[in-house]
Amino acid sequence: MAKLTYQGHGSLRFVSNGGMVLYLDPFAGQGYDLPADLILVTHDHHDHNRVDLVTQKPGCEILTFREALAGGEYHSFVRGDFSIRAVPAANQNHDPACCVGFLIEVDGKKVYAAGDTSITEAMAGFAALGLDWALLPIDGVYNMDPKEASRAAALIGAAHSVPIHMKPGALFDEAMAAQFDGPGKTVLRAGQTVEL
Repeated sequence: MAKLTYQGHGSLRFVSNGGMVLYLDPFAGQGYDLPADLILVTHDHHDHNRVDLVTQKPGCEILTFREALAGGEYHSFVRGDFSIRAVPAANQNHDPACCVGFLIEVDGKKVYAAGDTSITEAMAGFAALGLDWALLPIDGVYNMDPKEASRAAALIGAAHSVPIHMKPGALFDEAMAAQFDGPGKTVLRAGQTVEL
């Protein structure tokens, strides 16, 4: 079964059952020891694009919002064990032309990695996808606060709704996580690994 490691802040690592390694928004925490097959970057802010932290296998591909939004359209990609679809992400701090979230499917599990965003119109359609995991920012500074993120979780209807990107400068914040109350609430602490 695929595994997800929450490295902290907005940084995530996925490892498929077949051993393929995907990093999303590398910046924070530990767990960069496994060489990457694929790196996803939701947007170009400094706390989401430290690809230099990641050892890359030969042929490692980096897919950023630029590729995901090429030609002004949201694109899909199949790379080995991972199927990836870019989806809208935006708020007053994040231009929708320069920011995406990703729907990631691996080993039969469906994950929504929201990137930096507030509630988007697209989220209303996500419940029909039967998502297993939704990873939602809750800092209330650059993104949704816990209350809005809880509403987003209700719209999305994932089996597990995980608060991330909780406080500027922090890998994880217990008080912020406690304020999130979306359906399927699942709290992952920095450095924690779970089976998807």
